[in-house]
Amino acid sequence: MGFKMLQKLLAVLLIMSVVLSACGPQKVGGFEIPDVEKDKFNVAMVLIGPHDDGGWSQAHYEGLLYVEQNVPNVHVAYIENVPEGADSEQVFRALSRKGFDLIIGTSYGFMDPMEAVAAEYPDIMYVHISGIKSNGTNFGNLFGAMEVMKYFAGMVAGARAKQDGNPKLGYMATFPIPEELRLGNAIALGMKQTCPECTMDVRWINTWHDPIAEKNAAASLFDAGAQVVFTGADTPAVADVAQEKGKWGVTYDWSGSCKVERCLTAPYWNWGPVYAALTEQVIAGTYTPGWDYFDADSGGLGLYGFMDGEVLTTGLADLPPNVINEVERLVKQALAGKFTRFDVFTGPINDNQGNLIVPKGEHLEQADLDQFPEYGLGCTYCMKWWAEGITAELPDTGG
Repeated sequence: MGFKMLQKLLAVLLIMSVVLSACGPQKVGGFEIPDVEKDKFNVAMVLIGPHDDGGWSQAHYEGLLYVEQNVPNVHVAYIENVPEGADSEQVFRALSRKGFDLIIGTSYGFMDPMEAVAAEYPDIMYVHISGIKSNGTNFGNLFGAMEVMKYFAGMVAGARAKQDGNPKLGYMATFPIPEELRLGNAIALGMKQTCPECTMDVRWINTWHDPIAEKNAAASLFDAGAQVVFTGADTPAVADVAQEKGKWGVTYDWSGSCKVERCLTAPYWNWGPVYAALTEQVIAGTYTPGWDYFDADSGGLGLYGFMDGEVLTTGLADLPPNVINEVERLVKQALAGKFTRFDVFTGPINDNQGNLIVPKGEHLEQADLDQFPEYGLGCTYCMKWWAEGITAELPDTGG
């Protein structure tokens, strides 16, 4: 073969490789980047864990499938097991280059990477779950008032511990951010409604998804004396450990996570209706990114055993009828929009040092739920305190 012929062949091969890489799946940082579908509205989701983790990521994945099934002319895709930080930024940028119209990031640590990529692609909409940032144009955050369902779960957990004669609860928390203090405080406030003598310990695991770390932390709380243990992490590990210990676990995130007999209940997300409404608004051009925070009347929140079509778990069925009736009443109120996150955090509220945090007749505002003082965004009763009954010290928040 002559030199000129070889040059032509190499040029053709180079062009073919460029065309193929542009049209087919690409790998970025070990992640295969899915393609968009022509003439459809393309939605991509980035998951912190596996799509079938039995918790947080599975709830989001099923919400994405709901969008595909219920919003016309939409194509969906997802990438799973994406770490927070630089890896996620590469993934968001690669999805943007592919031409996705709406990109959803489902973990707190995706916030800054999404913000950076959104600035580069102003024609794409980016929605971050659980964060505190928005640019008001094409990058915003979305979350829901899970503190309401955690409060109700705290009520039944307090009643369970009291009936079992062991007034101790545990909370397996992930990272020291306002969300985790907010949810822990909601549990404690609910606990005190049914078991004034109850206390709650806390263990920090500094991960969202690590089944081994979750099992070890749950076991540590049970072994330290807790009768009921809550999780803030992704998998149902806490209930599995409760099954081994003959105690009670409260799982989280996904409606199917409460499977074993020793699962007391599960506050869970129903992302489908929320994501469908979001997608329809983005398609219509009526969505303005900002700080979107939905309550239970959106259909996006649930408490296992208390929703339509569900039956009480073994651990709930023999609790005092007055407790079950009261929780059922409050759940109905929440679903009707008559009991919200601000009702959970209405004073008087004392912290675990005996200080009055929220006076009688006052309640937290949204900024108080989301913020630490060092964030500098303004809050009065900033979520940097543990409620009465929590025996743990405040974590180091880096402020």
